[in-house]
Amino acid sequence: MNWDWGAVRDFMPHFWDGLLVTLQALALGSVISFALGLVWALLMRTPTRWVRWPVGVVTEFIRNTPLLVQLFFLFYVLPEWNITFSALTTGVVAIGLHYSTYTMQVYRAGIEGVPAGQWEAATALNLPLRRTWTAVILPQAIRRVVPALGNYVISILKDTPMLMAITVLEMLGEARLYSQEHFQFTEPLTVIGVAFILISYPASLLLRALERRLVR
Repeated sequence: MNWDWGAVRDFMPHFWDGLLVTLQALALGSVISFALGLVWALLMRTPTRWVRWPVGVVTEFIRNTPLLVQLFFLFYVLPEWNITFSALTTGVVAIGLHYSTYTMQVYRAGIEGVPAGQWEAATALNLPLRRTWTAVILPQAIRRVVPALGNYVISILKDTPMLMAITVLEMLGEARLYSQEHFQFTEPLTVIGVAFILISYPASLLLRALERRLVR
C-alpha cells in the first residue's frame, strides 16, 4: 500500500469544511443537552406526580432508543407533519435531546449529593424556593458534576458521524464523499481518525485535570 500525500493535500479543504460542521454540532448539541438535562432533572423533583410521570416516560423512551432511529424520525417523519428543519439543525436537536436524558441523571446525582444540612440551612434562613435553588443547591450540584458532563461532550463528539445518515457532511461524511469520488479511502479516513484522536484525547486529559481540581 502506497501512501499518497497528494490525496491528503486534495482532501484537506473538504476536511476543514467537515471539521467546522462537526464542531458546530458538538457545541450546539452539548449546550442543548446540558440545558435540557437540567430542566428534566428539576421537573423530576416536582411534587406533582402528573409532571414527574410524563417526564419519566419521555426521557426513558429517548434514552432507550438508538440515536440513529431518532435522527431518522426527526428528519423523515416531521416533514410529513409540516415541521421542517435543515439537516444540521435536525441533527443538533436530535443529539441534544438524546444526550439530555443522560445529563439529566448526572444532574440528579449532583443534586442528591448536596448535604441535607444545606437544605436545612436555606429553610432556617427562610430563603424563597427559587433563591434556595439558584444560590445554594445548583451551584454546589453543578460543581460536582462538571467532569461527568464533560465526558458526555466527548461522547457527543464520537457520535457526530451519525449525522452523515441524514446527509450532514461532517468530517466522516466529507471523507466518505471524497473517497467515493476519487476511489481513495486510506488517506481521508486516516486523516479523520487522527483528527478525532487529536480532539478527544486532549479533552479527556483536560477533564481529568478539572476533576482533580474540583475534588480538592
